Amino acid sequence: MTTQVDDELWSAIADPSRRRVLDLLVSNGEASAWSLAGHVPFSRQAVSKHLVVLEEAGLVSRRKQGREVLYQVEADRLDQAARAMADLAARWDRRLAAIKRLAEAAHAGARTRRSSVQTEGRDGDGG
Repeated sequence: MTTQVDDELWSAIADPSRRRVLDLLVSNGEASAWSLAGHVPFSRQAVSKHLVVLEEAGLVSRRKQGREVLYQVEADRLDQAARAMADLAARWDRRLAAIKRLAEAAHAGARTRRSSVQTEGRDGDGG
């Protein structure tokens, strides 16, 4: 994925309302903006705007059936998005594990230094 494609994807799925529309399409298959609007707390016009963003990101496609426009999920693109999110999560897990190792090492080093200072202090008192 290119950065621009990534940005379009993340931007498209960042909005909870768009994710709701996408979830409805995943669950119900093909649907019109009108039918989707019956399942969300926003207008058909808002649904249509969300569908345009999802379409531009390649997550949905549309086809005309008579006077109605039906939208459907692009499974390959959704799978690609899921893999990209899993990859991103794995990268963050590696980063967080590295931060944890650094913090634990710093904590262990500080504890060792404190122990050394306390031991030196006791050794110095006996003389």
